[in-house]
Amino acid sequence: MRPAVDFESAQDLPALYKLLDEVQVKNGWAKAKPAIVPEPRHPFVGHRWRYADTRAALHVAGRLVGTEWAERRNLIMANPHPGNDYATVPTIVGAYQMVKAGETARSHRHTPNAMRVVLDAAPGTYTVVEGMKVPMEPGDVLLTPNWCWHGHANESDSDAYWIDFLDAPLAIGIGPVFFQHYPDVNEPSDGIDATSPMRFAFADYAAKAAAAPEVAPGVRQHLLGPVTLTTFDRVAIAMAAGTHWEPVRSSINQIYTVVQGAGRSRIGGKEFDWQRGDMIAAPCWLEQQHDASEDAILLRVSDEPLMRMLGWVVVGQP
Repeated sequence: MRPAVDFESAQDLPALYKLLDEVQVKNGWAKAKPAIVPEPRHPFVGHRWRYADTRAALHVAGRLVGTEWAERRNLIMANPHPGNDYATVPTIVGAYQMVKAGETARSHRHTPNAMRVVLDAAPGTYTVVEGMKVPMEPGDVLLTPNWCWHGHANESDSDAYWIDFLDAPLAIGIGPVFFQHYPDVNEPSDGIDATSPMRFAFADYAAKAAAAPEVAPGVRQHLLGPVTLTTFDRVAIAMAAGTHWEPVRSSINQIYTVVQGAGRSRIGGKEFDWQRGDMIAAPCWLEQQHDASEDAILLRVSDEPLMRMLGWVVVGQP
């Protein structure tokens, strides 16, 4: 066998690098950006998105974006680092969605797992999962495991707003992204299941979080289960007014939704206030500090189940 280029002609390293480029090969001894590093290095930053902004934008989108041509009327919380237009943290994307009064969002299914955190919705608002209507009420958390048919129906007289979380950035990075429309646009529903295992009612999990043991002074946590998604979890965090909390630094990617209350956070050196409905990105290995100015409930979504399955959970100092 003969090589495709004359490597023996290279008299110095620049000449060798040029020849390697001709056969689409990169050297492993002088990489411009090392791949294996002493600790996590990524471009994702801590950030907070205001519900006041996204709700106002979605209200206008309600006039301009119709469900007959838009699969979902939503806004993507793309982490503000150069070149990114999708992921909120490396493995998870968060998006605000609105379904207008009397409107339905067509049914579809996909390989990424999904979850909803309801912000504002009147009675008569549902997510339809595998043919069953599941009520959506403020503060509720609803799961849509991968490849389940799902759509949304707002039979109330008020527009409904919620946050979607999907592990789509992970699926895109690995490759197996599949998507299908439901053949008849909207999947028929056979009834209403308020006690669906896919639904965690706010009143229920808020009470359990308030009664949970303290993990830090004034801070209590409750894992919403037992139904799980393979790649990300959900934990209700109750913080008493005046509480200061510094979670240990870890290799876990996290996103917080403010379900109730107000406060201020510092993540990776960036500080911002937060209030009900806001979303906060806390990418892996960035230091975190949280202060509650009012009694607060945060809903933390993280890729901890995935990281534990892979044996990649590492913790550092607060």
